[in-house]
Amino acid sequence: MKITVQAIHFSADKKLIDFIQKKADKLELFSDSIVSGEVYLKLENTGEEANKITEIKLLTPGTQLFASHQCKTFEEATDLCIESLRKQIQKHKQKQSAVKEAARKVDTLGVEEDEY
Repeated sequence: MKITVQAIHFSADKKLIDFIQKKADKLELFSDSIVSGEVYLKLENTGEEANKITEIKLLTPGTQLFASHQCKTFEEATDLCIESLRKQIQKHKQKQSAVKEAARKVDTLGVEEDEY
């Protein structure tokens, strides 16, 4: 999966980018239909310690998944985003399989009606 990382108003080091790529690649275990991903790293100008924001957008055929978290470190925020996206992928797959099952039942009923 192709991931683009954009650090807004600062430059991210290679170690952080590699960490994000490694974590994002694990999402392919849950869905092989992910086309690409975009990661945005932001620093919020506040007095709080938790001022690092990670936003991840995944593009899949027919839908777009998004997660955003704010934490003390980009690594922690990335972990939370990946976990959130993993749950979204599983829910999306369940919905898709339910739709396919319903379509298969309609097709089966349609065939049986034609035979009579």
